[in-house]
This record gives sequence, structure tokens and C-alpha cells, in this order.
Amino acid sequence: MDRKKIYLSSPTMHGDEQKFIKEAFDTNWVAPLGANVDGFEKEMAAYVGVEDAAALVSGTSALHLAVKLCGVKPGEVVFCSDLTFAATVTPVSYEGGIQVFIDSERETWNMDPRALDKAFEKCPQCKCVIVANLYGTPAKFDEIRAVCGKYGATLIEDAAESLGATYKDRQTGTFGKYGVLSFNGNKIITTSGGGMLLSNDSEAIKKARFWASQAREPAPWYQHEEIGYNYRMSNISAGIGRGQLPYLNEHIRLKKAIYNRYKEAFAELPMTMNPHLSCSEPNYWLSCVLLEKDCKVKPMEIIKILADENIEARPIWKPMHLQPVFSGHDFVSVEGDVGGAVFARGLCLPSDIKMTESDMELIIKNIISMI
Repeated sequence: MDRKKIYLSSPTMHGDEQKFIKEAFDTNWVAPLGANVDGFEKEMAAYVGVEDAAALVSGTSALHLAVKLCGVKPGEVVFCSDLTFAATVTPVSYEGGIQVFIDSERETWNMDPRALDKAFEKCPQCKCVIVANLYGTPAKFDEIRAVCGKYGATLIEDAAESLGATYKDRQTGTFGKYGVLSFNGNKIITTSGGGMLLSNDSEAIKKARFWASQAREPAPWYQHEEIGYNYRMSNISAGIGRGQLPYLNEHIRLKKAIYNRYKEAFAELPMTMNPHLSCSEPNYWLSCVLLEKDCKVKPMEIIKILADENIEARPIWKPMHLQPVFSGHDFVSVEGDVGGAVFARGLCLPSDIKMTESDMELIIKNIISMI
């Protein structure tokens, strides 16, 4: 294939990242911690609107520490988004917890507050809920927070895909006691790999930093009284993040333009774009489509045709209750398997902000020719 590859969502560098990386090299702070880590934590906390943040090696490690901060013990149930990437829920297993998967609603594809309430009726002792903002779209947080408050459960918000998105003019990552971000290479901004734990509880963030630094006690020798982890972000990675953050709003603007271009092109076809509430503004990280039931083609057929043109598209996340590793776990729904239907009939389209108009025309032309 001679044609250049069109990616689903690849990193976009601007050059400012090099300034922070150079400073780290010039001062010999290339190992974990340093001025870039401190600065990135402060700058991200200020952007999102929380009191404190801990820069970590991944969004998964941030979720793990959030679960640990919630005090989840072996055998305890945690209610989790079902339609999400596995990293949203696997940290529950790290602490020996048991995931119960909550189905999606149709208006955002995120956790259904009605199904969450139904789950609490079955298991009112659950004290932790993990909600993901799928593909950068905020969940129904008023309703979800109300249900969590009704049963006294702590909310962890997995905002790994939704940095910069807002719900009722409030940034995602701020709706739970703990919020989690990811800066993986395909996210809306990147540190090449990394994540961040957010909270208004500075003492909790201090504890997370301690655990993330191998739980080393402040003694002149290597003293360890708790199990710790090697989870802290490197000063180099944080420098990339500091150079990326000023461009976040520009990236969102370009992602939204891609979404609207697809929406306009497919307006008369038997498919719809990934939906969102009128009171929210997604970051449009990935543009997705849901084929109608009577559509003559299947998502994997579209993905294959695009792949033949060196264009990357992917299936929707396979719901957690359908994953073999979670066989036997409870799944709670109020109107059938909504997430399963989205998986069966949906796909993620190329959403790379470096795409040209001709790239988008090629993608759209190939899809229209199949429908």
C-alpha cells in the first residue's frame, strides 16, 4: 500500500514539548520526579478545577490508587461501567474486589443511572462506583451522583477519554471524589504514556503519591510499612504533557470539526453519530457511528474496506460483561443489553486531527459506497 496511513488518533506534537524536555536534560532531571512533574500536576489541576493531582505512569495506575483510596477489600462489590475499555475495571481485581457491570443508556452510551439504582437495590452495601465517560462524552452525572449519595457510595470518575469535556459547564474529572485522566499516545493530549489522579482531597493525593513511590517511609534507610508501587510519572514524560496542555482546546476544536464533518456527510444514511446531552460538551476524542438495525452492512465490513485503503478504524469497546475474563460477573440492565447493541452495530472512525480534507473525503466516500 503506497498511500499514507490514516490513523484513528495519533499524537500531535507542536514543538513546545522540546523546551521542557531540554530543561530536564540540561538540569539532569531525567529520572522520575522533578520540576516538570510538579508543574504538570499544578497546571492540570488548575485547568480541570481541582485542588490537587498526582502524575502517574498510566490512567490504569491512577484508577488502581483511586480504588485503593476507596478502601475496596477482597470480596467487596464495585459497580462499574460496562461499555468501556478493560482498564476502567481491572484495577478492582488488583484489590480483590468483584465487579458488577452496569449497562449503558442510549442518550450518551454511558452508565445508566436507572440500572445503577437497580444494582443498589440488589446490593445496597456497595460503597464504590466507577463511571467512564465513553469516547469523551460526559455521563449523566446529576442522576449518577444522586444515586451514589442515596446509598453513601464513593464515585470514581474515569475521565481518561474526556479531558476538556464539560457537563453543565463543569470539567469532567471533577464529579467524583476521585477523577482519573490518561495521556496515552492516542488521547487528546499525550505524555507518550501516563495518567493523573485528581481530587479535592489533598491528603488523599498525598497518600497516593506515597503509594506510587514504593511506599517508602521518611527514614534515613529504606523503610517500608505498606505495599507500594512504582507508579510515578517521569520528569521527561511530564515535560511532554506541559508542552501539550496549552494546545488542548485547539485539539478539541479540531476533533469537533471532524465529528461535525462526519455528521453532515452521513445525515441521510441509516446511521447516527455517538450521542451526547444538550447540557454537555464532549471533547469529541473519537467520532463513532451506530448503524441502524436494518443497515445492510456490518461494522467489521466497513473496518475491513477502510483497512484495504490503509485507513484505521476500530470496533466499539466490547462490553465487560461479554469478556471471558469476567464470565460469571453480574450485569444489571433496565432495557435489555444496550451496550451490547452499541458494540454489535457501532464503530470508531478515524479522528486524527492531522487528517486533511482529502483524507476525510476518502473515508466518507468509502463508507457511503457501502451503505
